Amino acid sequence: MSATDDDLLSVAQDWAEADKRFALATVIETWGSAPRPVGSHLIIDDGGSFFGSVSGGCVEADVLHEAQEVIATGKARLLEFGVSDETAWQAGLSCGGSIKIYVERID
Repeated sequence: MSATDDDLLSVAQDWAEADKRFALATVIETWGSAPRPVGSHLIIDDGGSFFGSVSGGCVEADVLHEAQEVIATGKARLLEFGVSDETAWQAGLSCGGSIKIYVERID
């Protein structure tokens, strides 16, 4: 789901006030064609609910999965996605670009 920054901040504030554990994923770099621009955000709670968007499809599903690990461990992760020979059948970008997404737990 795409969201404005104000919408995302409002949802994040609601989650924080409800003592939900959650992570913030941020697009920090793109190259070539990418579905979402630098600065796009996605928040994910420990129950799997999410709001916002950093990509779509398989990439976003992978970010949701990785976010659960970040929430559990507290260790931030840098995720990289693109199309290459090794990853063509895994989560990648069909548009031919690449993106880097930083995922961190919000305490």
